[in-house]
Amino acid sequence: MSEPSSIEVFLAALGDQQRASRHTVAAYRRDLLRCQHVLPALGAPTLAALTPPQMRSLVAALARDGLSGRSIARLLAALRSYYRHLIDAGSLRADPAAGIRAPKSPRRLPATMDIDHIARLLEFDAADPLAYRDRALFELLYSSGLRLAETVALDRTDLDLADASARVTGKGNKTRVVPVGSRALHALRDWLARREPLAGGGPALFVSRHGRRLSARAVQQRLRYWADRQGIDRRVYPHLLRHSCASHLLESSGDLRAVQELLGHTNIATTQVYTHVDFQYLARVYDAAHPRARRRGS
Repeated sequence: MSEPSSIEVFLAALGDQQRASRHTVAAYRRDLLRCQHVLPALGAPTLAALTPPQMRSLVAALARDGLSGRSIARLLAALRSYYRHLIDAGSLRADPAAGIRAPKSPRRLPATMDIDHIARLLEFDAADPLAYRDRALFELLYSSGLRLAETVALDRTDLDLADASARVTGKGNKTRVVPVGSRALHALRDWLARREPLAGGGPALFVSRHGRRLSARAVQQRLRYWADRQGIDRRVYPHLLRHSCASHLLESSGDLRAVQELLGHTNIATTQVYTHVDFQYLARVYDAAHPRARRRGS
């Protein structure tokens, strides 16, 4: 079997057997194709023929091309997954990427919005059903810290108004139940009272004007529209609301485990990035308020 065919068999198995999302499958395809483009410079005919020294040269070449350490780590994960597939199929003896690490890159802190900007964004007058939908959608994103893909995948039956909660299917097809705040509940009730004429009995919680499940791109566009209309002078996107929810909750509670569970992070190290955001806020307050915070001569 040629390597392109072998890769397609692997990607099909990734989606069908391992239940990876189509976004993950597409990302793995892009990463494997990117590696294949470097093969001639390494003197290797296929990805399966790479040796550990050639694999290190591959990582170095990608870093020279400006790929971040995080992107290279994701690419190595795609390669290792592909190699496991080949080993299980008896087509490869050992993983040439074993033990090879991506170079470290500076950790980027997640951007957040302050509470005043959040309030300005969310408190708009709704004059039609789509505006009520948008307000409910944005309130839910911020209230429960949801990912965009999780939000657009919600069905009406996933929402429990009496319990003030939502059942969310996240990465790896893992389900979690998250609380829904009072303002989000109020906005959702307003939307649900106007949803049925558009949804026409369909299952999706959020639908377009044509009754189809709202797409991720449509949410991004509507959020940009309302941010501009509300005079928010910065780029606003769905994940910014998730970051802001996590940061504000951690700032108020200090409960890292609770925030981890809310966000659906498998590893608490992923959640700990928000402690750095909070420290930056603390440092600014300290510098402004503490009588001995400023250096002499500054």
